[in-house]
Amino acid sequence: MSNAFLSIENLTQRFPAGKGESLTVFENASFGIEKGEFVCILGHSGCGKSTIMNILAGLAEPTSGAVLMDGKEVSGPSLDRGVVFQNYSLLPWLSALKNVTFGVAARYPEWSRSKVVEHSTQYLAMVGLEGDTIHRKPAQLSGGMRQRVSIARAFANHPKLLLLDEPFGALDALTRGTIQDELLKIWSGTSQTVFMITHDIDEAILLADRILLMTNGPYARVAESVEITIPRPRKRDQIIDHPNYYAIRNHLVHFLATRSKELAGQQTGSDSNTPQTVRIDLVEETKGDESDDPRHGAHLRAVNE
Repeated sequence: MSNAFLSIENLTQRFPAGKGESLTVFENASFGIEKGEFVCILGHSGCGKSTIMNILAGLAEPTSGAVLMDGKEVSGPSLDRGVVFQNYSLLPWLSALKNVTFGVAARYPEWSRSKVVEHSTQYLAMVGLEGDTIHRKPAQLSGGMRQRVSIARAFANHPKLLLLDEPFGALDALTRGTIQDELLKIWSGTSQTVFMITHDIDEAILLADRILLMTNGPYARVAESVEITIPRPRKRDQIIDHPNYYAIRNHLVHFLATRSKELAGQQTGSDSNTPQTVRIDLVEETKGDESDDPRHGAHLRAVNE
């Protein structure tokens, strides 16, 4: 795991609980993320997802454990890590364009003003913001437009790691779907490493290469790493027809509805809680069955009848 681009090793977070006691939110969490990978994390409220996100962003310090990115320990905020929050976190006195150029100019101080503006305008266009819109202040933009600015700002800085904290949670379904598509389009063109918190199972399946599943707290842990065996590019109106879609979805629903509670509060007593890898691929299994048994196709036709 230490060879991964982003390596989380034995991460533990405890908070004071009064009377000299402490609350262990999660303990010995360990997982890795490869360069260019898109990983989502799912879990019930209170399991520590946002705390892990804040630690990765350098906004919080863990009680114990370490986070290594590109072979270096993460400590404090850095332009190498971009964050997109659910509440947009835009500077209200700046226009959409200036919210983006502010970060780009800090990232690339050697660039000319014209190059900074051109670069920032390009990324705003990628999320569908052009013309007079980019000169409006956040108060003059809809919630979906504000989140587009936030996403453009994060990608425009070319961070090594992009952290998304439920970025679409406050948006309506239609706007959320549109911006998800725009996010995938930008990500596929940049191959940046993405770690995203979400409560939406279908969103996670659409976006992610892998989904990490957390048990309920206290003593939460990352119990499983589920591979999304649906090829890219993915379209929301097509992936539901893929043979693996509902098999993966049902596994995620079952974990969150039942197993996350069953495993809650269990202390393994080990020094590491590396998640179990889960791979569900009915297409691969079907091909294997067909090659092993020439009657397999006939069997499927009989069942369908």
